[in-house]
Order: sequence, then C-alpha cells, then structure tokens
Amino acid sequence: MYTEVIAELAPSGILRAGINLANIFLVTGKSEDGSPAGVSPDIARAIADKLGVKVSYVPCETPGGTAEAIKNEACDIAMIADEPARAEFILFTDPYVEIEATYLVPVGSPYQTVEDVDQSGVRIAVSATSAYDLFLTRSLKQADLHRAEGLPAAVDLFATEKLDALAGLRPALNENIEKLPGTRILDGGFMAVEQAIGTQLKNSAAATFLQAFVEEAKAGGLIDELINRHGVTGKLQVAS
Repeated sequence: MYTEVIAELAPSGILRAGINLANIFLVTGKSEDGSPAGVSPDIARAIADKLGVKVSYVPCETPGGTAEAIKNEACDIAMIADEPARAEFILFTDPYVEIEATYLVPVGSPYQTVEDVDQSGVRIAVSATSAYDLFLTRSLKQADLHRAEGLPAAVDLFATEKLDALAGLRPALNENIEKLPGTRILDGGFMAVEQAIGTQLKNSAAATFLQAFVEEAKAGGLIDELINRHGVTGKLQVAS
C-alpha cells in the first residue's frame, strides 16, 4: 500500500528520524535503551509503524543540526519547527503542535509588549538556530541578537551580560524565571513556533503521506494523547 512512500523514506526497512533534543517539551527523557523519549520520538515511531518498518532515531543537539541532518540526508524525516529558511531545502507538513515564543525582561524594564523590545540598542539573548532565532533575525528592525548554543546558555548570557531581554518558548521561560529573580515575562508572543515533520524536497510521495498522517493524528486524538502521556499538557498546544 505504501510502496512508493517506503521507497522514498525507508528503502532499507528502517526509517531514520532526526530528533531535536534541544526542545525539552517534545523530547522529555530517554527510553530504557537510551533512545530519545517524548512526543516527537513517539510520532516518528507511529509513522514507522504505519509504514510497517523499523525506526532509528538520529539525535541532534540543536535545531540547526536537525535541519542539517535532513539537508545532508543523514535522516529521512526530521521532527523540527517549520521555518521559511528551512523550507528552502525541507518539505514540511502542517504543524502538529504550537508553542508560543515571547520575551523575558528585567522587572524594571520599560518594555511592556513584545513590539516595545525592537528598539535601537536593545540586546536580546537567544538560542542560536532555533525557529525563533531565525524568525527574529528576519523580523527585527533595530534590536540586536546575542546568540548562545541552547536555551540554558542563552539564560546564562542574559544574566551574566545583563542583556535587555531573553527570547524563548513561553513554557521554558516560565520554568527559567524561578532561576532569574527580578525578571518578568511579557504578555503575548512574537510568534508561534510550529512543530512539524520534514523530509527531503525530492520525497513527493512521502510528503503527501506525512501530511495525511499529521491530519489524522490531530483529528484522531493521537497528538493529545501523547501530550498527556509525556506530561507536557499546557506547554504544547495541538496546532489548529
């Protein structure tokens, strides 16, 4: 039934799934065998099960590394946020979950909205190659981005360099604010990070299959079930 899809995605009988370990809401731990555990690994396994093939995880430490894994054909699918810069070499499904991105600022900051932050001289700490880094790189007109490898490093950069704002996923900032006394999180967000499934541009049959899989997974309750199973209710939202 899925002969053409398997030929594109798993000709050896193994689906290689690139997993972005940096997203702590989609990858929440490890299985007994040491492989990644969480919403996105479970989705990859469900895709493999539907195709009747095995799954092999390709752990990637950064979102940029996950995108490069697809670009370099080191994996067959990638569980990563859809982003225009990545769409130049990745075919994406519609998103299956969304996560709001916003700013954390010092309590005495004059900034009240996300729009206020884009001013000359404003320094923003951000996790390099994240979807929100790519978005801010495109959209900011005046503020300057200061990049670090991963959100924990961006948190440290914000604190040690006394930067004006820290960009991040709202649920992650909610957790980090406890470690950053004297800070607050702005209402609203500058974007919704849309987590999707990507594959190589050449995989047209696979792209159609993956899109149908995502639609079925959302409508049939699989995404809701995985969010609840992995304890990230209220942190991930099923994409509309």
